[in-house]
Amino acid sequence: MNQVTSEPFSAYQKRVLLLLAFIQFSIILDFMIISPIGDILMKSLSIGTTEFGLVVSAYAFSAAIAGIVAAGFMDKFDRKKLLVWFFSGFVIGTLACALSHNYVQLMLARIVTGIFAGVSSAALFTLVIDIFAPQQRGRAMGVVQMGFGVSQVVGIPLSIYIATHLGWEASFIVIVILALGILFAIGLVLQPVTAHLAAQHDKNPFAHFLTVLSNAEYRKGFAAVMFLAIGGFMIMPFTAPFLINNVHVTAEQLPLIYLSTGLLSLVMMPLMGKFSDRYDRFTLFTIGSLGAVVMVFVYTNLSVTPLWLVIVVNVLLFACILSRMTPAMALNSMVAKPEDRGAYMSISSSLQQTAGGVGAFVAGLVIVQQDAHSPLQHFDWLGYIAIGIFILCIFLVGRVDKLLKSRTQVKSI
Repeated sequence: MNQVTSEPFSAYQKRVLLLLAFIQFSIILDFMIISPIGDILMKSLSIGTTEFGLVVSAYAFSAAIAGIVAAGFMDKFDRKKLLVWFFSGFVIGTLACALSHNYVQLMLARIVTGIFAGVSSAALFTLVIDIFAPQQRGRAMGVVQMGFGVSQVVGIPLSIYIATHLGWEASFIVIVILALGILFAIGLVLQPVTAHLAAQHDKNPFAHFLTVLSNAEYRKGFAAVMFLAIGGFMIMPFTAPFLINNVHVTAEQLPLIYLSTGLLSLVMMPLMGKFSDRYDRFTLFTIGSLGAVVMVFVYTNLSVTPLWLVIVVNVLLFACILSRMTPAMALNSMVAKPEDRGAYMSISSSLQQTAGGVGAFVAGLVIVQQDAHSPLQHFDWLGYIAIGIFILCIFLVGRVDKLLKSRTQVKSI
């Protein structure tokens, strides 16, 4: 793999990066928390696997629709103002989740939260592209995606503890308090980001959306990112019920599993970020994908297993999955032109959420559970589907890599 020289971050970039990591942490935690407290939720609200899959899917689908609707407007305003408005909506939606008392209320609250979370996430990654140079983005993406690791180390174990002792609603209250502090920090730390406004050509937001969507090069990126997370979306929502009912992990042991995965993430994400700025990103993605194929097969075929072995398998699985995400996102960040970045990232986020919502919905249909305490059936089927998607992603991300390398060759001529 060819090695390149990386560029150091400025003091302002470091502050922004820390802020964006916290934003990503709160958004990921809000989505991820459904999985570890899923068993508590299903029993507290008396809902089955299909209904639970719909709760997860509703969040993803609403985020996808919001991203599509907002795509035409994303490049028309100051990035900071957009982030403040939509992250405020995310706080309100999460509060509505905490105040829900039945399945219908929770479903509606997750839809509202998804609407604002999806656009907030797209705005966040657009800011990464605007503020950080191409040779910095692997590390920047790695740091931002450390939000996943922090959510695993601190957020999820704490949320499980709170949900177990104070009720699942209290977990969302904690996220609301955290998000309010982050919202205040956005106003203090982040400077207006308006350079893209000078390059706008399509005055009509709908015309701008169609211009971005119809770009043949952009569509290669859309296809790749759409399938990037679908395998994880299929498996992740049912991991806690699977571990408890099939592998015989206790609810008290779950935080230890998430803690070990989170600690791994805190090491892996910055490391993969550095590798992504120094070595060929597609090669790194391919290695991670092949490793994920093996570990998904092992994980989804687990039966009653000692806790230490469950932790080892879980850590190896997520090591492979995480090693896919950073190089793929770094490649995707280079596809769009500056004046199209907001719309491109918004559509990319929407397609990812749509694919994830389909994955969670299909998983809810595939998984069968006779009663609240019975083993999940057909969990291995989800693994086989995910493996096929991982292999397909190697081809789709490869097309993006070829596109970017062909651009580099043209510029060098």
